[in-house]
Amino acid sequence: MRFATAFMLTSALVLAACGEKKPEGQTSDAQSATATPTAAADSYPATPEGADKFVADVNADLKRMQPYFSSAQWLQATYITDDSQLIAARATEEYLAWQAKRIEQSKIFNGVQGLKPETARAIMLLKNVSAPAPSDPKLQSELATILSRMEANYGAGKWCRAPNDCLNLSDIEKIIDDPKQTPDARLAAWKGWHETARAIRKDYQRFVELVNQGAKEMGKADAGEVWRSGYDMPPAAFAAETERLWTQVKPLYNELHCYVRGKLNAKYGDSVVPKDGLIPAHLLGNMWAQEWSNIYPLVEPYPGVAALDVTAALKKQRDAEFARIRAENRSQTTPVQIAELSHQADADESVKMAKVAEDFYTSLGMPSLPPSFWEKSMLTRPRDRDVVCHASAWDLNMQGDVRIKMCIDPKEEDLITIHHELGHIYYDLMYNPLPPIFQDAAHDGFHEAIGDTITLSLTPAHLHRIGLVGPQKADPKAVINAQMKWAVAKIVFLPWGKLVDQWRWKVFSGEVTPENYNAAWWKLREDYQGVAPPTERSEENFDPGAKYHVAGNTPYTRYFLSFIIQFQFQKALCEAAGYTGPLNECDVYGNKEAGERFMAMLKAGASRPWPETLEKLTGTRQMDGSALIEYFAPLMAYLKEQNEGKQCGWGGQ
Repeated sequence: MRFATAFMLTSALVLAACGEKKPEGQTSDAQSATATPTAAADSYPATPEGADKFVADVNADLKRMQPYFSSAQWLQATYITDDSQLIAARATEEYLAWQAKRIEQSKIFNGVQGLKPETARAIMLLKNVSAPAPSDPKLQSELATILSRMEANYGAGKWCRAPNDCLNLSDIEKIIDDPKQTPDARLAAWKGWHETARAIRKDYQRFVELVNQGAKEMGKADAGEVWRSGYDMPPAAFAAETERLWTQVKPLYNELHCYVRGKLNAKYGDSVVPKDGLIPAHLLGNMWAQEWSNIYPLVEPYPGVAALDVTAALKKQRDAEFARIRAENRSQTTPVQIAELSHQADADESVKMAKVAEDFYTSLGMPSLPPSFWEKSMLTRPRDRDVVCHASAWDLNMQGDVRIKMCIDPKEEDLITIHHELGHIYYDLMYNPLPPIFQDAAHDGFHEAIGDTITLSLTPAHLHRIGLVGPQKADPKAVINAQMKWAVAKIVFLPWGKLVDQWRWKVFSGEVTPENYNAAWWKLREDYQGVAPPTERSEENFDPGAKYHVAGNTPYTRYFLSFIIQFQFQKALCEAAGYTGPLNECDVYGNKEAGERFMAMLKAGASRPWPETLEKLTGTRQMDGSALIEYFAPLMAYLKEQNEGKQCGWGGQ
C-alpha cells in the first residue's frame, strides 16, 4: 500500500534515514550511540520535579540515539543481507531494552499529583509503542530478531514461476494490477506472492506472545490495548469511535461495491464473478484489493469523457527521457549498457515526479526540501540488490535529515503516493523544533492524512495545469468520472483500512487463535470488504503476512482514520482559501492562507491532545465523515441510480 511510514519502534520515534552529519552534541564514540539511559534506574524522586527531569532525560536519549537506530533500519530496508539484518536486529534489541527500562522507570510517577500537562503527556506518549517488549533481556533479543526477520522476508520475497524466472513484488504487481491480464494469470501472481508469507507464520505467533507479555508488564490486557491507548481516550472508547466512523461511510462503500461487482460480472461472467456475492480478490487490480484504481477503465461511468489517463502521460515523459539518454550515448549498445540507460531514465523520471509533489507544498509557503533529501532518498529500485520498496518517509535525526524510500514507477498511483509521502516529510520538518517526544502527529491518523489532503487538490483542472491531462470543460459527466476515479482509490480503502487491525486486535486478545489465523482473516475481509480469496486457503497459509504492515508490525487503523479526516482537513483549507464551490472541485495550490493554516497545525506535532489540534484547523473536536460524504455526493447519487433494481450487498450486508 502506498500509505506507510518506516518501521516504527514507538510512535514518538518515527524512524528515519541515516545521515552524514552528527546531531549537535553527539560524540564520535561508539558508546554514545548505544541505548543506555541517560540516568540510572530508580534515580528519580516521585515528585513533579522528578518527572520533569525524567522527561528531559528521555528527550536527551531520543536525540542522541535516533540516528543510530534509524541508520540500522534504513540499512536493512535498502540493503537486504544477512549482515544488515544482524545490525538491524542488534539496534532494535538495544532500543527495546532502553524502551522497557524507561517505561519501567515511568511507573514511579503513576498517581503523582501536580505534574505539568506537558510532562504528563510526554510520559503517556512514551508508553505508546507498537512492540511492547518484555523486561527479560533474552526475550527482548528474541523479539528484535523476529521483527527484523519478518520484515526482511517481506522485502526479499519472490515468486519463482520457473527455476530461472523469479519475480519480486514490484514485478508481480505489474501482472495483478493489469486488467488486460487473464484471470488465470492474475490468480497465479496472487498465489505466488501470498506463498511468500508462509515462512513467517511461526514467527508471527511467537511475536504475539512476546508483545503480549510486554503489554501485561505495562499493566495492559494485551498489545492491542496498548495500540488503542494512544488516542487521548480510553481504549474501549476508541474502538467504538472507529466503528462509528465506519458506520457513517459504509453506505457509500456498499453502493460502490454493488456497481463494481456488476461491471466485473458483465466482463467475466457468472462463473468468475457472481451477480450477488463476494468479489474474487485478485480481479480488483491490486494485490490486496485495498484499492481498485487499476480497474478504473472497466468501471468508468462515461468512457471517453474528459480522459484522465495520467499514467500514459507519465510513461510518455519517461520514454522521452530514455530516448534523450540513448541519443546522448549512442556508443552504448550492449544489453547491459542499455539496461543501465533505462534505469537512468527511470531515476530521472522519479525525481521529476517528486519535484512535482514538492512544488505543491512550496506553493503553500512551505520550504523547499533540503539538498540531503535528493542526495540520500531511494526513489528508484536499485538493480544490484534486494530492498523493501514499500513507500515510507524517514526522519533521521529529528533535525532535518529527511528521506523517502520508494520505488517510483511512471504511473498515476505513484504520483499520488509521492504527494502522500511528502506529507510525512513536511510534518517532520514543521515539528522538528519541538522536544523529541513531541515530534510526532497529534495522532497517527494525522500523519497519514497530511499528504492525502494535498492529493485531494489533484483535480482534473490541476492535472491539466501541470501538463498531465488535456483541457477540462465543465461537464457533469466529467465530474462523475473524476469522482469515480477517486472513489476506487479512497472509498474502497475504508473497509480494508479498518479490518487489518481488527484482525490483529483479535489475535492479540486471544479471540483469534493461531489455529484460526487465516480463516479469521478471510472472515473479516468478507464482512468488511465483500471480497473472497480467489482460491482455496487453509491454515497452512498466512495471508495476513503478505501485507507489509503485518510483517513490518505497523499499526493500521491510522490509515482508516486518515481517510476520514483528510476530507475534514481539505474542507477547512478550502474555507481558509475563500473557496465556496463544490468541495470535490477545490484546489488549494498556491494559496498561502491555506498554507499558513495547515502549517500551524503541523507545527504543534504531538504536543497537545488531538481534539485541540483538530479544532484549530477545522473548528470541531470530533473526527467526522460528513466532509467525505459531501465530497462524494455527486457520485453517490449516480451509484444509487445505476444500482436501482439490483441485488446489492453480500452475506447479509
